Amino acid sequence: MSVIESYRLRLRRKRYRIRAFRKRRELTVVADRTRAIGEEDVLAFTTLRNERVRLPYFLDYYRRQGVGHFLMVDNGSTDGSSQFLADQADVSLWTTQASYKRARYGVDWLNWLQWQHGHGHWTLVVDPDEFFIYPFCDTRPIQALTGWLDTCGLRSFSAMLVDMYPKGPIDAEAYREGQDPFEIASWFDSGNYFISRNPLYHNLWIQGGPRARVFFADQPSAAPSLNKIPLVKWRREYVYAQSTHMLLPRGLNRVYDDHGGEKTSGALLHAKFLNTLAGKAEEELARGEHYAGGREYRAYRDGMANRTDLWTKWSERYINWRQLEILGLMSKGNWA
Repeated sequence: MSVIESYRLRLRRKRYRIRAFRKRRELTVVADRTRAIGEEDVLAFTTLRNERVRLPYFLDYYRRQGVGHFLMVDNGSTDGSSQFLADQADVSLWTTQASYKRARYGVDWLNWLQWQHGHGHWTLVVDPDEFFIYPFCDTRPIQALTGWLDTCGLRSFSAMLVDMYPKGPIDAEAYREGQDPFEIASWFDSGNYFISRNPLYHNLWIQGGPRARVFFADQPSAAPSLNKIPLVKWRREYVYAQSTHMLLPRGLNRVYDDHGGEKTSGALLHAKFLNTLAGKAEEELARGEHYAGGREYRAYRDGMANRTDLWTKWSERYINWRQLEILGLMSKGNWA
């Protein structure tokens, strides 16, 4: 890396930290229970809007994994999400009516909360429709993973986003509050992924899966990215540069080897494709707060109008993390 390039990255990181500091004024505390955070707690950070129906299962899932505290930003929900979260003893909640887009799609808000409360902790940044899995997650709590990462001197852990979907039209079965979403959306693409590497940030860029082949079939390079680095041993000098896709300093992005992935990694099972998607797409298109003018949600709306079925004869039904490892979508590496 050249001296000029290194300087530019340091300057960019400083600028993101300053943005986060300024954006703190947009957050209003509703319930601050951060004094209850234990020294060894793994912390989950989330931004959301109108996700009330998903929240009971989301919280229960991560509690069972071993998350100690949730720090959440509600961006103007009107469905009771804020009231529900405020009543949870292990949730600290902030609300804001400010622009999601102008906060770099919520990244500035969470960078601030991680700066303030995440230092020295393993922090997990996930959306309400993302469910983190890692090697041995069926028998070991998340503290087993973070303890092993500490022993190995590793600071970040990757998880490829795996889009889950039902067999049949997306809106054929209604999702119920508190239900495991993978009782409905239990299928995924075992292949159909393509990888490149970002030359500046050094992170892998993964695209493909059902969204590329169905919603972005004419322009797969415009499909959403599936590479994520959601789990980080946070320090105040760190920032997310773009969602959880990449971080600064950029050494945190080296979570795969140069051939694409023998290092230990996990996955995020993505439960977006439920019957709730049609309403979500219409709401977000009307708000205009998402990337590229809501291009992704426009594709979903148009697809749902045709009762899109993402299932094919090559689809795989999800069983467990070992299945994903066999398929090469995650790896236990040398963790035994």
